[in-house]
Amino acid sequence: MAKARVYIDGQSGTTGLQIFERIGSRDDLELMRIDEDKRHDLDERRKFLNGCDIAFLCLPDDGAREAVSLVDNPDVCIIDASTAHRTADDWTYGFPELSADQRAAIKSSKRIANPGCHATGFISVTAPLVQAGIIPADYPLTCFSLTGYSGGGKRMIADYEAEGRPASLDAPGIYGLTLQHKHLPEMQKMCGLSKAPVFLPVVDDYYKGMATSIMLHRDLLPSGASAAEIHACLADHYAGQRFVSVVPLGEQGPTLYANKLAGTNELHIVVCGSDDHVTVTSLFDNLGKGASGAAVQNMNIVLGIDEATGLV
Repeated sequence: MAKARVYIDGQSGTTGLQIFERIGSRDDLELMRIDEDKRHDLDERRKFLNGCDIAFLCLPDDGAREAVSLVDNPDVCIIDASTAHRTADDWTYGFPELSADQRAAIKSSKRIANPGCHATGFISVTAPLVQAGIIPADYPLTCFSLTGYSGGGKRMIADYEAEGRPASLDAPGIYGLTLQHKHLPEMQKMCGLSKAPVFLPVVDDYYKGMATSIMLHRDLLPSGASAAEIHACLADHYAGQRFVSVVPLGEQGPTLYANKLAGTNELHIVVCGSDDHVTVTSLFDNLGKGASGAAVQNMNIVLGIDEATGLV
């Protein structure tokens, strides 16, 4: 059986490097590498993009749109890690755990939009609860999402790791203060919400790992669902999934650490509650299930092999 030919367009960026780290030593793939001095040459990129079976786009949004325009080979499957196509109707959203139909759609698609990191956390805890009718589509959701600095790419990594860096980087940094974060459209669409959540992202002084939380008022939920009922819904939804699991109720310990799953493609969901309120938190690696690991998982599904191949 011929090896699948894989090309990473944007191979020197953080996401591209992380994808290469996960697939570079695999013997079931033929990894196509463009010469460094030709990676901005349109003709050379066109040749690579049309000569592969799987193309990962690890580019800014405009660069991803340009790359797609260069592809005229109908057999090429594109997995785009940018924001450019995540809400496009003719692209498949690359979150296989959303439903059995979503996994099947990914397997047959030639255009897959890889989810955003914050969006992965939000969708993982919100979409099943909306699907089950526990959270109404018009519920006034709020979301708090903590990420390591690697999510900001090479420039932010350099800033955090520089000698003599500003003292402000020692503390958590709240950003997205316009409340118009670029992940909001996919968060709203993929959860079937009639209004976008109030979303506040935070970056902190550790390399990778995420903790994304939604906070619920039980008296605003039509069913008044308890933490136990919400936990049961999520556990049922994710039963049998390889990478997404729900921590047994009450076994999370007194503190959640956002870097718990760094270096893995795992995503753990933690439900906590009181008589009046419930919080639901997803813990994962922003470079794993939140980016490169998810892209490789989607590729494995397309290729019809064990989706955990090359992932931990």
